[in-house]
Amino acid sequence: MSQEQVSYLELLARGAATEAYDRPVLLARASGAGPEALAALEQAKQLALRVRAELEGRRRREAELSALFETAHDLAGLRDLDAVLRAIVQRARSLLGTEVAYLSLNDPAAGDTYMRVTEGSVSARFQQLRLGMGEGLGGLVAQTARPYVTDDYFDDPRFQHTRTIDTAVGDEGLVAILGVPLTLGSQVIGVLFAADRRARVFEREQVALLGSFAAHAAVAIDTANLLAETRSALAELERANDIIREHSGVIERASEVHDRLTELVLRGGGVHDVAGAVSEVLGGTVEFAEEWTGSARLADGHALRDGDRWVAAVSAGGETFGALVLSGQPDLDPVDQRTLERAALVTSLLLLARRSAGEAEQRVRGELLDDLLDAPDRDRRLLRERAARLRTDVDAPHVVLAARIDRAGEKADADTGVRESADRQRLWSAASHLAATRHGLASARDGGTVLLLPLGPGDTAAELARQTARHLGGALHEPVTVGASSPVAAPAASPGQVSTAYEEARRCLDALLLLRRAGEGAASEDLGFLGLLLADTRDIEGFVERTIGQVVAYDRRRGTDLVRTMDAYFASGMSPARTKDDLHVHVNTVAQRIERIGRLLGPDWQSPARALEIQLALRLHAMSAAVAR
Repeated sequence: MSQEQVSYLELLARGAATEAYDRPVLLARASGAGPEALAALEQAKQLALRVRAELEGRRRREAELSALFETAHDLAGLRDLDAVLRAIVQRARSLLGTEVAYLSLNDPAAGDTYMRVTEGSVSARFQQLRLGMGEGLGGLVAQTARPYVTDDYFDDPRFQHTRTIDTAVGDEGLVAILGVPLTLGSQVIGVLFAADRRARVFEREQVALLGSFAAHAAVAIDTANLLAETRSALAELERANDIIREHSGVIERASEVHDRLTELVLRGGGVHDVAGAVSEVLGGTVEFAEEWTGSARLADGHALRDGDRWVAAVSAGGETFGALVLSGQPDLDPVDQRTLERAALVTSLLLLARRSAGEAEQRVRGELLDDLLDAPDRDRRLLRERAARLRTDVDAPHVVLAARIDRAGEKADADTGVRESADRQRLWSAASHLAATRHGLASARDGGTVLLLPLGPGDTAAELARQTARHLGGALHEPVTVGASSPVAAPAASPGQVSTAYEEARRCLDALLLLRRAGEGAASEDLGFLGLLLADTRDIEGFVERTIGQVVAYDRRRGTDLVRTMDAYFASGMSPARTKDDLHVHVNTVAQRIERIGRLLGPDWQSPARALEIQLALRLHAMSAAVAR
């Protein structure tokens, strides 16, 4: 390794800026280095830049996770709501790299919304801003309960502009603004913003990250409200000693469940751990039901009675994950009801965390497959290490599959684009789950999904394609078409073959759709002579064997002449009379041979599609025999 190449390692070690990576090449060129040395340096430079980008991405993700964990820790020991909200806003501003971040809360009594926390703001008018409900970008977020982003605030017509808001925003100099809702159940209680004084595009990951901080802020506010309610209750209890004695046991249980739930969250407990802890505290049996079939209608944030049971919805952001059902304790006082409700909230947070972890793993699997497809020159050792962390053996035989939901028969309308985007998302999600269970990889690509699945002993690419089509179609409840490539012996050993195999799988998928076989799975070997043209490996012998192999084998065993009879039969326009003249045999002999051929190849062997394939196979068989002689 040359000194110049070593310098790239030094640049990586000290975390140098991107511009610094050009210096070794410039110095080598100035010193008169030859073309080969310059090329090697350029290659080392590109590799170092890729490593630097990967390290920066990991550092960024580590910083995000660290900030979220710190925020969760703040919530676990919540004492000062303002301090927690300031920490959330500061971390959001730092991680998103914006100049300003701020949080507004709704004031139901005044009927407006006001600035609660600002970070990076320089305008007093902006910091003291109060605005009516439904006004400005924050009003749009509050009304729809969805994140909104504007690249240029003053030129965006989607929300209601007012002189008061525009003047304050102008004083602050803000241009690009991202806002996400703070929700408790289905209610929007405020908005968390990140903004810049220049035009910029907020990426999807940044929107999701700000949404995570908003969820923490909402929990902090809810927790603070609960603490305020508790303090108020304690004040009342201090004024009435008999009420204190009556409810002391209930309060102790509430404190116990709060501590136990906090401990469960911090040590990574699961849903059933939460149910068990609440069962012990409330003296009944608590179970998590993914589908609620009782008569009571679930309501976000409230425990309801259903006969001799109590039920609390497990939900977040308007999505219901199930319910916590308490049996064996028909009478609950308000504190115990709130305990059940808090347990349902903790359960929803655990389920959201598990989903986030699953989505993160899906993204990592997609990134690895994208690298195999788009960057075959990546370090193979690194590819193997990344695959090993995902429990994927990229040195074993795999098959590349291209999957797509086809709606070609549907009439296009205004919702077509939205529906197609939703279809791609659903297909990617189902394919990612299948890849995880099969120790493979999946990624969204070219309007569909590409999968890299291991090929088990005795399996074929065609059978794997059919299994995948059935699995994805069953998961999505609509037809999914899947085309498969020929097997790739070891993707890590020759990453370039993965891209080639993907092109073959796509050609097979397109052929299935052209043949009106949507909803099926197939490999090129299933498509007859069309598959012979589509496959990257021209398996002529395999095509001949699949098409007329039984007839050839029969001739070899019995010493008959069925192959020659078929050839003459097709050459004579499928006329038995002309065939017998060509072969110099009796017409009954021709009829007997044709009957035997039908038994070997099936009754449809003379149909136009089969006849075309058989004639092609006969020609290829004759050519192979001539070459062999």
